[in-house]
Amino acid sequence: MSPLDLNKDLENETPITESIVSVNTESTSEIINSEEFRITENDYNTLSLNELIEVLKEIVVKDVEEVKDDVENIKQIFYKKRKVEIEEFKKAYLEQGGEEESFTPVKSEIEESFKVILNEFRSKKSALTAQIEKEKEKNLQEKQAILTAMKSMVENDSGDASTHIKEFKALQEKWRTIGQIPQTAVNELWKQYNLYQESFWDLIKINNEMREYDFKKNLEAKTLICDAAEKLANETDVILAFQKLQKLHEEWHDLGPVSRELREQIWSRFKEATSVINKKHQGFYDAQRKIEEDNLELKNALCEKIESFDYSQCNNYKAWDEATKTMLEWQAQWKSIGFAPRKVNQKIFERYRKACDAFFAAKSEFYKQSKNELNVNADKKKALCEQAEALKDSTEWKATADKLSELQKEWKTIGPVAKKLSDELWARFIGACDYFFQQKNKSTSNHKSIEHENLAKKNEMIAKVNAFVKTENHQESVQLLKDMMNEWNTIGHVPFKEKDKVYKEFRAAIDNQFELLNAGTDKKRANTPSKGNYKDGGKKEHRPSSERDKLYKAYEHLKSEIATYENNIGFFTSSSKKGGGLIKEMEDKITTLKQECKKIELQIIELDEKG
Repeated sequence: MSPLDLNKDLENETPITESIVSVNTESTSEIINSEEFRITENDYNTLSLNELIEVLKEIVVKDVEEVKDDVENIKQIFYKKRKVEIEEFKKAYLEQGGEEESFTPVKSEIEESFKVILNEFRSKKSALTAQIEKEKEKNLQEKQAILTAMKSMVENDSGDASTHIKEFKALQEKWRTIGQIPQTAVNELWKQYNLYQESFWDLIKINNEMREYDFKKNLEAKTLICDAAEKLANETDVILAFQKLQKLHEEWHDLGPVSRELREQIWSRFKEATSVINKKHQGFYDAQRKIEEDNLELKNALCEKIESFDYSQCNNYKAWDEATKTMLEWQAQWKSIGFAPRKVNQKIFERYRKACDAFFAAKSEFYKQSKNELNVNADKKKALCEQAEALKDSTEWKATADKLSELQKEWKTIGPVAKKLSDELWARFIGACDYFFQQKNKSTSNHKSIEHENLAKKNEMIAKVNAFVKTENHQESVQLLKDMMNEWNTIGHVPFKEKDKVYKEFRAAIDNQFELLNAGTDKKRANTPSKGNYKDGGKKEHRPSSERDKLYKAYEHLKSEIATYENNIGFFTSSSKKGGGLIKEMEDKITTLKQECKKIELQIIELDEKG
């Protein structure tokens, strides 16, 4: 695989809601979902990976809708910088003769921390979206119930509909207080609501003065909406103007009718104002589409340049280095170009990736053919296998362990071998090492056997406490329990994994017995050890388990780091000056980590001796 900066699909943003008026919804959705148009007030490109994480921590606690664009920008920049780090490391690895297929980046704790924060934000965003959708469905049901009530008044009226005026207006008022509903139901619901409003008022047999009053109030409200819509033409933010227009449409839908002679006039005014905003909105995305088309032309031209690049004459390392520089410059140009239209963006990227892959595949093949040292490295590793196999049955544990450790270090200094032999030689070598250390571990199993004996004794003590029956003499019962507690403290260590569990069982049993003794007599309770204060005959116990757990976790973490470094160091060769420097640096790091492990191990032993 060539070192490409692969595009990562972003999460689809929620599309702008469909307007009641006519809008090219297909193009709107296409542009809104485009990954190109992310607006931020901050330049995150200047920040380091750690700084990006700190900024992300600060903003994810804020309102989701307010910071979602910033979060997306930070994510894009973080992974771009992370990819650069990996490519630099990979480049150094390839320069040392490593095989691209066997490259494994060092695990990044920074990236793991970033993913945790990002996943928390995604969960928060998903929860908010689900909550909003749930509320919309609830609102839809409430409005449908209102429409059912209105329909009943219109279709089942017994004669004088004026008797339902108060009830009908209450339904209208309740309708206005209900929030948003799913966008797919907006148009149909409004049509029904408007139909029932007009039908109801047409049935009302009241004087013209009251009817004209309602028409007048509705006309005033709709006139204000028209004024607001017309002012939106001066709004410089096209997207904001479009969103405000949608809210004005919602307000318009909730209002009742005006007089028949003015209905067409007021609606035409609002529709004309709406048309102005829609045209600006559509023009904005047409301009963005033009930019995408220009980007497509640039990317096609760059693909043609890469596809026509003649690297067949590269027959030495220098020539390949020069060709690689040229290819990397073209890749940098690709990264600087924005997205192409969504329908062809993936296709043009695949064309670009195929051309780059062809180049790097040819380069990889050249390097494979020029590695004459593979057979020499195989012979060196076979010799180490023979030495390890000769030592695997030794019972001189310390001396042999040191010798095998030296052989393992020497193994890592040897360069790569042919892939078909790599796994076989490694399995042979590590098999011999593992066999010796397994035998060494068995020789120390007596210590574990003692711990299991102690575990059995402590389980017997727990059963003894649970079976305890208090005597007639309260103080005598207390003393018997204290004796059992002292006997518990004389028993040695148990396996580490069972330590907390068996202690908690014993503590629960003792607590239960003291609670039974304390029940009903306050005077006796004063002379009875309180819950949790019974080590050393009633003195409060200060257990070091929490501190020990922390030390043990730190110890395991260091062991994991050491394993990672020892794995990666095997991928390098010391045949060059730079490769030897990298190996020396990683070996120093491993030595330091092992020293820290030894310190923590001594601290754990000291705590166990005190406990």
